[in-house]
Amino acid sequence: MNNTWHQQIMRVQYKDTDQMGVVHHANYVSLFEVGRTEWMRNAGFAYSKMESMGLLLPVVDLNLNYLKPGRYDDVIAIFTKVSQFSKVRLQFDYEARRIGDASSFSTQLPPSGQIDTPHGELLASGTTLHTWVNLEWKPVRIDRVAPEVYALLQSEEFLK
Repeated sequence: MNNTWHQQIMRVQYKDTDQMGVVHHANYVSLFEVGRTEWMRNAGFAYSKMESMGLLLPVVDLNLNYLKPGRYDDVIAIFTKVSQFSKVRLQFDYEARRIGDASSFSTQLPPSGQIDTPHGELLASGTTLHTWVNLEWKPVRIDRVAPEVYALLQSEEFLK
């Protein structure tokens, strides 16, 4: 399975914090979705492309572990990778990590992209499990309805 992570870098926005000044626990689900969306775009099959092909990829299971609080203006990276896949399911792993604070990157954030090993202080980790369905929400086999996507998931480049 692919050991390369997609790194999506962002700042914690004030709107994402609670009265205690930390990232509200529910917002990690949204952060993971950003990571997954950008992972897919980077892999060459954006959600919009999947939808235009008549495919949806709903979440059927979510696991989230909280370790440390993220705070307003922290610079965080959402690390995302596919950990398992079959012809009908796809599982993503995530790590949300603090890689700096407001003073670390005062003007410009480092670029997002592929990385071999997550870095920074681990704030939360989790997984999402998805199943491929058509627009009628009927399960489909990705190898039959989008063989190019399945081939990409199986490719040596992807599995490196």
